[in-house]
Amino acid sequence: MKTFCGRANPTTGALDWVEESEEYDYHQEIARSCYADMLHDHDRNEKYYQGIRAAVSRIKARGERVVVLDIGTGTGLLSMMAATAGADFCYAVEVFKPMAEAAQCIVKKNNFSDKIKIINKHSSDVTVGPDGDMQEKANLLITELFDTELIGEGALPSYEHAHQNLVTAGCEAVPHRATVYAQLVESELLWSWAQLQPAEVEGARLVPPPAVGRCAGAHSVCDVQLSQVSPSSFTPLSPLCAMFSVDFSKPVSSAFQSHSTSFVARAGGRAQVVLSWWDLDMDPSGAIVCSMAPSWTYPQPAKAPWRDHWMQSVYFLPAERQVAEREELSLTVCHDDYSLWYSLQPHSLQDAQAATPPPRPCCTCQAHLVWTRPRFGELNDRRRTGSYVAALRSVLSEDSVCLSVSDGSLLPVFAHMLGAKKVFSLENSRMSKQVIEEVLEANSKKGGVELLEIRPEQLTSQDLRGEQISVLMGEPYFSTSLLPWHSLFFWYCRTALAGLLRPTATILPCSASLHVVAVEFQDLWRIRAPCGICEGFDVTPMDEMVQRSLDFRESREAEPHPLWEYPCRALTHPTEVMTFDFTQCVPQEPISSQGLLPFIRTGRCHGVALWMDYHLTDDVTVSGGLTQPISEQGDCEWSRHRKQGVYFLRSAWDSLGDGRTGVSYSFTFEPSLGDVKMDFSITGH
Repeated sequence: MKTFCGRANPTTGALDWVEESEEYDYHQEIARSCYADMLHDHDRNEKYYQGIRAAVSRIKARGERVVVLDIGTGTGLLSMMAATAGADFCYAVEVFKPMAEAAQCIVKKNNFSDKIKIINKHSSDVTVGPDGDMQEKANLLITELFDTELIGEGALPSYEHAHQNLVTAGCEAVPHRATVYAQLVESELLWSWAQLQPAEVEGARLVPPPAVGRCAGAHSVCDVQLSQVSPSSFTPLSPLCAMFSVDFSKPVSSAFQSHSTSFVARAGGRAQVVLSWWDLDMDPSGAIVCSMAPSWTYPQPAKAPWRDHWMQSVYFLPAERQVAEREELSLTVCHDDYSLWYSLQPHSLQDAQAATPPPRPCCTCQAHLVWTRPRFGELNDRRRTGSYVAALRSVLSEDSVCLSVSDGSLLPVFAHMLGAKKVFSLENSRMSKQVIEEVLEANSKKGGVELLEIRPEQLTSQDLRGEQISVLMGEPYFSTSLLPWHSLFFWYCRTALAGLLRPTATILPCSASLHVVAVEFQDLWRIRAPCGICEGFDVTPMDEMVQRSLDFRESREAEPHPLWEYPCRALTHPTEVMTFDFTQCVPQEPISSQGLLPFIRTGRCHGVALWMDYHLTDDVTVSGGLTQPISEQGDCEWSRHRKQGVYFLRSAWDSLGDGRTGVSYSFTFEPSLGDVKMDFSITGH
């Protein structure tokens, strides 16, 4: 059956009604999931297998049958490991129906149908008894319910319910235990993701609103590939602290808890950020450990296992605090059933802290709800701010009437500080409008910018007090943008506003360009590569399920990724493939581009990276992609502020780097759809 779905078009701003199959949502979820990443994680698989074999042996040594409960079985891999290790029977629970069906096929394909029962339910709905889903309680509990924060996928409530209803007292568990670690650091880079910093504009200082500085910030964890954050960008103020452990072989509580650890400060500085990760002990002795520690904690960083399904966590303290070297401090972590948060206090106040633990952080200033963490980083980027100020300075005069079109942007504030006669700004929400109002008030510029909560196509000359716009400006940044070219919404806004512009109006940026480069990923390829045989088990039904979902719609589309977290090598020259002229209205006819990216370096081409550059003026360009020229070896440095697009090739290609083969490309920008269609293939000369 087909159904009409209303989808907001991030490029045109329109609500598009499209006909979709009723299966679209789950196909999209499968296509965009990273099941393959987990199966390619050999370190994880190996440690689980070792832990399972050891647990089965311990139970058999007691003369007991081994009955397994595998919660969140996914492909059924861990249950097949248990059956191979000698388990008598496995109950494998998977709530996502397409995945449960794939697990059923995989179990059958590997000849375990008599040993493994797939149960397509949430574990809290599983029943035990003669007529239940399980004939008896399990004495070996195997789970993979973890996320980057350990407990964010509901691990604690699931364990709590399992111990109360589905497993025997004194059961074995794999993993046996998890331990959460934390380290307090000072980091200008990371702190710039949480707090608005002062900015210099033509010798004047733009300060953040006091309410933003006092705000504890957004509650949600900042998950990141911490291996890509250089140790030179932070100063450790504490040793690595073991904050708490959870023993999964015993009853688990999902109730609120707090844990404190005392330490002596290793260095003086501003306590701002907590870096955190966790380890899994797969056996009671702690001999089999699966660690989430970043690569720079390893003696040989290159040998650290890579995974994207479990990364590391960055937590921002509610307020930065000056600490002295050798000062005695206490770090507290609190958690509810799904999330963690941290606080810091002098050691002398630890007992008082335990009596009244800190509440979960909550944004009270609105800014952390308007601006994402990468957006905070973007607004705090002094070099980027300097580019916009320089561009504005070159186009503004004392009689300039400016209109800004970007979400929660400081550009209109800059324009006012640079002496524009009148500045208007279109804000997409009341919350965004309120935040910019507070920035203006904090800098004694209240009323300097007229903030309008109006859509571009609804703006009238009356809203502009009869003024005609001489400078239309945007970063452009829009909170609805997912892929780089979604910011072409600025072009549609410029077209809608054409009747309100002076004939000689300046458009800033004057144009944008789409760029591509063919790349070899160090690790990101794993999220899309088929698995085939995993630890000796045939999981091709899962590969086929993912490919069917990709073929359903996603396979000819790019997907957004923050490439600074995912190292890659360029195998071709970066190439500009399309230009969008903002000085003109959006054209009626499609814009097309075809060409070839010849391979100039040896390597394995996994796909193509895509990004947008914004040409503010003829002399000033801001990039949403590469921040430095590509090195001779092909190493790339990417912007931390914007996600780039990645188009994965259906099959990787080995490049000889001799220019005789390359990636042919075809792009079409459809103005009526506001979309960039693309296709890539390997071509030989």
